[in-house]
Amino acid sequence: MTGLRERKRARTHAAISEAAIALFLERGFDQVSVVQVAEAAEVSKRTLFAYFPAKEDLVIHRFADHETEAARVVRDRPPGVGPLAALRDHFLNGLRDRDPITGLNDVPEILAFTRMVRETPALRTGVIRYQEGAERALGEALQETAGTPALTARLAATQVVGMHWLLSMDNFQALADGRSADERYPQAVADADHAFTLLTEGLAGHV
Repeated sequence: MTGLRERKRARTHAAISEAAIALFLERGFDQVSVVQVAEAAEVSKRTLFAYFPAKEDLVIHRFADHETEAARVVRDRPPGVGPLAALRDHFLNGLRDRDPITGLNDVPEILAFTRMVRETPALRTGVIRYQEGAERALGEALQETAGTPALTARLAATQVVGMHWLLSMDNFQALADGRSADERYPQAVADADHAFTLLTEGLAGHV
C-alpha cells in the first residue's frame, strides 16, 4: 500500500511540474500564475503547494534532482581513484551522453528551459540555492571519504560546483548561438579537461 501511495505521489509531482513548465515555456515564467498551473494540472492550489512550496520550485526541482550528484560520485568512486579524477570522468561521461546538466544538449525544449532559467531573476536565485546545497553535500563527502579538512573541503566544493556551472553555461551558450551539440562536443571536452587540470594542480596535495 505504501508503494502505491508513493507511486501516485510521484505521478502527481511529475504531472504538476510538466504542466507548469509547459505553461512557463509558452507564456513566460512571470506571466503564469500558480492558479493557472493548478488548473492546467487539474489539482487544487493547496495540493500544488503541498508538492512545491514556492512557484520557483516548479522549475528548480529539476536542478535539485542533481544536488547530491557530485557528492555521490565522490562517495562511490573506485578504490585508488581520487575525488577530482572521479568528478572529471563523470562530467566527461555526461558530455558524451549529452546530459542536459552539462549544457550539451540541443533538444529544443531543453534549450528553451535553460534559456528561461538564465533569463528569469527568480529562477537564477533558485539556482543559487541549488548550488549551495550541492556545495554542502560535496564538502561533506570530501571530508568523510578523503579525510579533507573542513575548510579545504568547503573551498574545493565551491570551486568544483562553480566550475561545473560555468562549463555548462558555456556549452549552452554555444548551442544557443547556433552550434549543434556534436559540433560543440570536442571543445566542450577540451574545456572540461583544461578546467579540471587547473583545479587539480591548484588543489594538489589537499584533495
